Amino acid sequence: MMTQITENVPDPVSKTGTTLQTFPRFSVRETRKSTIVAFLAWTVAVYDYILFGTMLPRIREDFGWSSSQALLISTFVSIGTAVVVLGVGPLVDKLGRRKGMMFTVGGTALSSVATAASGGALSLVLTKSIGGLGLSEQAVNATYLNEIYDVSESEKVRRNRGFIYSLVQSGWPIGALLAAGFVAVVGSLFGPENWRIAFLIATIPAAVIAVICSRLEESPQFELQDRIRRLQKSGKNDEADVLARAYGLDVHRSSSFKRIFDSSNRRNTIVLSLVWTMNWFGIQVFSVLGTTVLEEAKGFSSNSTLVLVVLANAVGALGYLFCGWAGDRFGRRNTIIVSWTISALLFVVLLLGPSTAGFVLPVYMFALFFLMGPYAALNFFMAECYPTDCRATGATFIGAMSQPGAIIGGFLLTWLVAINIGFGSAALFVGCIGILASGLLMLGTRKIAAKA
Repeated sequence: MMTQITENVPDPVSKTGTTLQTFPRFSVRETRKSTIVAFLAWTVAVYDYILFGTMLPRIREDFGWSSSQALLISTFVSIGTAVVVLGVGPLVDKLGRRKGMMFTVGGTALSSVATAASGGALSLVLTKSIGGLGLSEQAVNATYLNEIYDVSESEKVRRNRGFIYSLVQSGWPIGALLAAGFVAVVGSLFGPENWRIAFLIATIPAAVIAVICSRLEESPQFELQDRIRRLQKSGKNDEADVLARAYGLDVHRSSSFKRIFDSSNRRNTIVLSLVWTMNWFGIQVFSVLGTTVLEEAKGFSSNSTLVLVVLANAVGALGYLFCGWAGDRFGRRNTIIVSWTISALLFVVLLLGPSTAGFVLPVYMFALFFLMGPYAALNFFMAECYPTDCRATGATFIGAMSQPGAIIGGFLLTWLVAINIGFGSAALFVGCIGILASGLLMLGTRKIAAKA
């Protein structure tokens, strides 16, 4: 695939005046196919991940845990998830984006079936930790699609790549919506105590999509980097340098992990890691444990809570489309900062306001709209900050910092509940402050024009 384009596409010129090689274009059909598959992969990964938080009250009842014990188990799951996610990025930068998507979605299927078979706290922590593969899928597909859209033959795709990617990222609220809706169906058909059935059924679509991912085309940018790497490994460093220069690239021999902390990438790696950590205080409280917040803090029944979560996530999905569109036009960083500030304020209003469905539902809807939507802009912003040789490592490393956020936020929430501060107040201190802080931290990031 690494041949110069023969179409009437103007070739770029290097600083020395030499005409550079260009990557082959991805057809509109292949671009569309890759986008759809990435959307489905992320949706089923989120379904498995959110399903645990949605089912936590039922799991707690089944195993006889207290509320603080259940929160502690959720925190340990986050620790295991973080360990798994950290290993995905370097693997994807070495093996490829297509294989990375197969691996992460396949891990989702494994996590689902293993969770259905779990027999207690330890086995549940271990099996749900495997779900870190699914959680890292968003960084993998952001890396893949960033490269695909960059070489798409569609001018419209290249111009509106942020908005198009937001369609993929909307798999988060849709996955959460499916999880909540499916829990309601399983509960009505088999009883709420049969929570294992929901996880077992989730295995099927994840396994099917993992197979479909194997039929995707690899990105030409990764294929070039892989070819350069193989030349270096065989001792043909001069040939590797010539090939890299032909495409206007610099050859780096350090590991992808070291690359994300070099002088050109260090600032964004550190700041964005802190952004994810703080924002996941809010994600853990208001999305992963959303049903628990509505039951414990606002006093809704389990059935009413599921209805509220389904309706709220339906509207929340539109937040991705809005933020993807806004990011293309007003800047991804600006969109993220404004949206998270609004979200933090809305969650404060939610927790301090009345506990009526007429009030809680619209406020929760728009709070999720502005909490989840910016991730459409954020994931693409991250992918744009790194060159191909360390793009997946950078994106997955930063994404993995969600789990320290979930861990710290989970421990803080558990501690505050244990000292009887009240679930509503605990959620306000942990979730709302975390969301607001993450928005302000985005001011410290800087855009780097990533090379292919």
